[in-house]
Amino acid sequence: MKKEDLKLTAQWDKTFPKSDKVEHSKVTFINRYGITLAADMYVPKDKEGKLPAIAVCGPFGAVKEQCSGLYAQNMAERGFLTIAFDPSFTGESGGNVRYMASPDINTEDFMAAVDFLSLNDRVDENRIGIIGICGWGGMAINAAALDTRIKATVASTMYDMTRVNAKGYFDSADSEEARYEAKKAMCAQRLEDLRNGEYKLGGGVVDPLPKDAPFFVKDYYDYYKTERGYHKRSLNSNGGWNVIGCESFINQPILQYSNEIRSAVLVMHGDKAHSFYFGKDAYENMINGNKYSDNKELLVIEGAVHTDLYDGGSSNAIPFDKLEEFFGEYLV
Repeated sequence: MKKEDLKLTAQWDKTFPKSDKVEHSKVTFINRYGITLAADMYVPKDKEGKLPAIAVCGPFGAVKEQCSGLYAQNMAERGFLTIAFDPSFTGESGGNVRYMASPDINTEDFMAAVDFLSLNDRVDENRIGIIGICGWGGMAINAAALDTRIKATVASTMYDMTRVNAKGYFDSADSEEARYEAKKAMCAQRLEDLRNGEYKLGGGVVDPLPKDAPFFVKDYYDYYKTERGYHKRSLNSNGGWNVIGCESFINQPILQYSNEIRSAVLVMHGDKAHSFYFGKDAYENMINGNKYSDNKELLVIEGAVHTDLYDGGSSNAIPFDKLEEFFGEYLV
């Protein structure tokens, strides 16, 4: 279980201002695949003893200096010890092939974060929750279905990355033919990458922005490509994932046993988000036949688009008071 020697940035390089109410430090931990993950830890200054803790990750293609760090710092101000981590193969985290994603490994990243928090001297190991944003909202629910130590989960403006890769946006490519062509292209790309000796990047958020771009592309551009959310290590802000980076998502669906989750889950989504159907369907599937549905909730945030739950947008759309109430109730 030897850790990799990661090069971690010493200066504050977040897309949000530093709070004077919390202590910030860099930490590392290892997952069961031997990959060393990098995280920012936030500890409230005015709290003593063992604390409830929350691990935060996302969005898909972002880094901890963006949304997840904002969530983590805000929840630390409210009395929780928090970490915001970079997933395997991205940001400051390890993994010797960069910009790859995996339903299994990325679920494990959340579980490794729970390992780290459980063994931290300042944490009450019986009071640990997680927050997943965008694509890591789906990973968070998947982790909650697997990890019985997780007492409360929030999925914010979530994507089911296996669904969108297998079926396309709004399930518009949900056919055997469409999936075959996608898999065929991936297989061809694998050989091209091997011949070239490097993996081809798929490209981040399109730049310059086409005039006829659909709204959700404009929404992403407004966050990832502007001062609002740009970060030099963010995949979406720059070259994106490898073309074959999400290949295994096509036939490895997550959330198969989400209706067996016993712990508390809050799914929150803006009703104007292009991704709203992911959150609604995930919630309905989670409570369908679930004997433990009383602690599950779908929170619909009126007027909010997808990236409004990244940083609040122009209307402070992230309901941090609700998150404090939710974790305060279930991390007991």
